[in-house]
Amino acid sequence: MKRKICVLTLCAMLFAFCASVEAQQGKRVPRIGYLWPGNPTSETTDSEAIRQALRELGYIEGQNIAFEYRYADGKPDRFPELAAELVRLKVDIIVVAGNAPIRAAKNATKTIPIVMAGGSDPVDAGLVESLARPGGNVTGLTSLDRELGGKRLELLKEAVPKIARVAVLYDPANARQVREAKEVLPVTARALGLTIQPWPIRGADGFEKVFGEQSKERPHGLSVIGGTLMNANQKRIARFALKNRLPSMYPDRQFVDVGGLISYGADNAENYRRVAYYVDRILKGAKPADLPVEQPTKFELVINLKTAKQIGVTIPQSMLYRADKVIK
Repeated sequence: MKRKICVLTLCAMLFAFCASVEAQQGKRVPRIGYLWPGNPTSETTDSEAIRQALRELGYIEGQNIAFEYRYADGKPDRFPELAAELVRLKVDIIVVAGNAPIRAAKNATKTIPIVMAGGSDPVDAGLVESLARPGGNVTGLTSLDRELGGKRLELLKEAVPKIARVAVLYDPANARQVREAKEVLPVTARALGLTIQPWPIRGADGFEKVFGEQSKERPHGLSVIGGTLMNANQKRIARFALKNRLPSMYPDRQFVDVGGLISYGADNAENYRRVAYYVDRILKGAKPADLPVEQPTKFELVINLKTAKQIGVTIPQSMLYRADKVIK
């Protein structure tokens, strides 16, 4: 009798164990593909902001959500390959920043939801049908870079009133950047009494050539139009400006964190936190086509006083009072 009871008890334990394993196996952990233009070191702040916001919503990496990280390391030609790799892994959502990688992801899949963590005018770029009704599988956050270009010139002139010629770095492969450099900025420049000198950068190998030519031309200031190529070469650009004592203006505070003088643009940390909202909604059943694309509502002015001192520039006190962040 005792033997029979032991056998029954053992069978019950085995049944319970199998049921538990089966339940665990049936609970699938969603995977988020993360496609970024830079490298893990430069993008740590971005990814951590997203993970932190997800944690606040109850998603813990390694427990009930997983990430597949892919970095282009500043090489735009890698976007299609990395996007295709994430699609083959059958991730549940792809999070991506920048128009070029967003387009690569969209070309790679028409079914996996894609959440933009920034990127300029997705309607103009053909990535969504409209901001209110994106259609397709792309939604998320966009930026207002083109609209802010003139404001950045104004701020640079305010910071260094004596400047007259400003070199503008842009990517000629990006139609939006071409329009800003050749059509939008010259209008503002004329009103400010500035002369714009557009300098196209054709790929990562084109920086040194342009830097060499600029060293001979000796512009009074430098303005950078944001985009994948420029963002992937932040340190390189900031070092050039510092070495040549050029007052410089950027679209992203990360340029200032690595030695640039001033940045004015959307608060990216806030944007990345909003990515978590889209991920959460989609995992709970919402369709990207029905989630309106959001534009930034918070902007920040960041000034690096250490850089100002190194290049011999005195930033007006009135401007320092308005800055959201001053690096001393």
